Amino acid sequence: MRRRRLVPLLAVSVMATLAPALATSTATAAPAATPGAAVSPATVPTADKSALDRYAKQKVRWKRCPEPEAPPEIRCATIKVPLDYRKPGGKRIELSISRVQATAPGKRQGVLLSNPGGPGGPGLYLPLGLAEWLPAAARQKYDLIGFDPRGVGSSTPVTCGLKPEEENWLRPYKPETFDDDVAWARTVARKCEKRAGATLPHITTRNTARDMDLIRAVLGEKKINYLGYSYGTYLGAVYTQLFPKRADRFVLDSAVDPERAWRGMIQWWAEGAEPAFDRWTGWAAERSEAYGLGDTPKKVEGAFWDLVARADEDPIDVDGQPVTGDDIRSGMRWAFFTPRYATEVFVELRNAADGETVAPRKLREFLRPQGRSGAVASAATPADNGTASFWAVVCGDNSAAWSRNPESYRRDAIADKGRYPIFGDFASSIKPCAFWDRSAERATTVNNKVGSLVVQNEWDSQTPLPSGQALHRQLKGSTMVTVLGGEGHAIYPSGNPCTDGAINGYLLTGKLPAKNVTCRATPESNEAARHNERADQLPGSPLPERAPDRF
Repeated sequence: MRRRRLVPLLAVSVMATLAPALATSTATAAPAATPGAAVSPATVPTADKSALDRYAKQKVRWKRCPEPEAPPEIRCATIKVPLDYRKPGGKRIELSISRVQATAPGKRQGVLLSNPGGPGGPGLYLPLGLAEWLPAAARQKYDLIGFDPRGVGSSTPVTCGLKPEEENWLRPYKPETFDDDVAWARTVARKCEKRAGATLPHITTRNTARDMDLIRAVLGEKKINYLGYSYGTYLGAVYTQLFPKRADRFVLDSAVDPERAWRGMIQWWAEGAEPAFDRWTGWAAERSEAYGLGDTPKKVEGAFWDLVARADEDPIDVDGQPVTGDDIRSGMRWAFFTPRYATEVFVELRNAADGETVAPRKLREFLRPQGRSGAVASAATPADNGTASFWAVVCGDNSAAWSRNPESYRRDAIADKGRYPIFGDFASSIKPCAFWDRSAERATTVNNKVGSLVVQNEWDSQTPLPSGQALHRQLKGSTMVTVLGGEGHAIYPSGNPCTDGAINGYLLTGKLPAKNVTCRATPESNEAARHNERADQLPGSPLPERAPDRF
C-alpha cells in the first residue's frame, strides 16, 4: 500500500495512565470540542495573557495534506504559534497539524496527540500509523492528532545551511584530528547562528510542549492524551511538568532520562553498549561451532578487537567503500543489542576482510551516511533540517550541561574511551553545543505525580533500560512496563500480548496497572522492534518510515 511511505515504522521497528483520583471514565462520551479553550497560564511565565488568548481562538481549517500520496482520511491544517512565548505579541511561526477522526463520534473520549521521536523528527503523518495499530475500540474514542514540531518539517523549518559532511557528528577522538573536530563544531554553531540565530533559541522542548497545549486549546479540549516514542517521551514528560492538570492518558515508549538531557543521553550510548557487548560475546561463544568466533567470551572479544585493529590498519572494502575500525565500533555499537544479528554482521565483515566474496545485505547499514536522521520529510524541507533542529534542542534545552572549554571534551573523550572502549570517545568528544549560545530558559526538572505509563525494552540501544527506569522514578505517578529480553527501540505495537495489552487497556479505560508490569519478549516482538534501530540515527531519533523490506 503506497501510504506506507508516510508512516513512521513502529510495528516492525526507539514514557502512563492518570492516577485513579484524576482518571476520567470512558463510559461517558466527552462533550463536543469548543475551539478557543483556555490556555494555561503556565504556558508563559510572564506572558501578555490577552495576546496568547488570541492564538487559542484560531479557527482550524482542515484540508487535504500536502503530501500527494496522503490518503483522504488524514486532514491537515496550519495554525500560528508565538516564536517566543514570553512575547506572544511578537513574531509568529507556523505549526502543521493533522487529524484522523474518531470512528464513533458518540463514543469519543478526546484527542490522542503523538510524537515519533527526535529531536528533529516530523510527526505529521504518524496518525496514519496509529490508525492501523490501535484496536478498533480505541479508534472509536480518539481523534488522532499529529504535528511537525516547531522548526521541523513543514512547521517553519529551520536550516543552518550545512553541507552533508558537516552533518556528520560521529567523530571519534584522535589526537591528530581533534583540532579539526573543534573547528567543525565551531563552524556548525556559527553557521546556525548566522542562518537562524533569531529562531534557534526558541526551538526547545519546553516551547514544543507549550505548542502542544496551544493545539489542545485550539481544538477545544480540556485535556490531551498522548503517545510519545523515544525523544517523544521527554517531550511528554516536560508537558506533564508544565501542564499537570492538562495531561490525561500518557504513554511514554522507550524513555529518555530527563536528568541527562542531552549530553548525558548521548553518553548513554557508550555506557549501554558495554553490557550489550558482554552479552553478545557470551551468545556468540555458545555458538562457536556455527560462527567460528571463539568458544569463550574472551576469545570472541579478542576476535572483535583484532578485526577493529586490522580495519584501522587496512580498511575493509565493502561494495567499494572502505570500512575502518572506527566504522566497526560505531556500527556494531547498536548491533550488539541483538546478538544474532550482530554475530551475522560481524562474520560478514570478517569474511570481507579476508577477501572473501560476500553478499553485503546487512553490511549496507554500515555504509549509510553517519549521523543523520532517517525521518520522512517534505521535499520542500531544507536538507539539513533534521540536523539543525536536532542541535537546536540538544544544545538549547540545557546549555549548562555543555562545557565551553574544548580541552574538557578532549579529557572526557580520552577517559571515556578507556571506560567504554566501543563508543566512549564518539560520545564524549566535542559537539557544536560547546559554541552554542546560552539557553534563554532553564532546563526542565521533571518531578511530578501525573499518571503515565513508561514502557521499556531491557535491551534498547537508543534509550537503554536505566534511562527508562530514571524517567519512571521522576514521574512519581507513573507505572512501568519492562520487557525482559526485549531487544530494539520503540515497543508499541509489537504483537506481544503483555505489552500491547497493558497499553491498550490503559488507553481504553484510563486505569494504570496497579503495579509495575514485567513482560517477557517474544521472537516476533524483538524482530519488530529491531527494525527501528539504525546505525546512523541520533540518540532518541525518530522512527524510520514503514518499510518492512528495508533490511
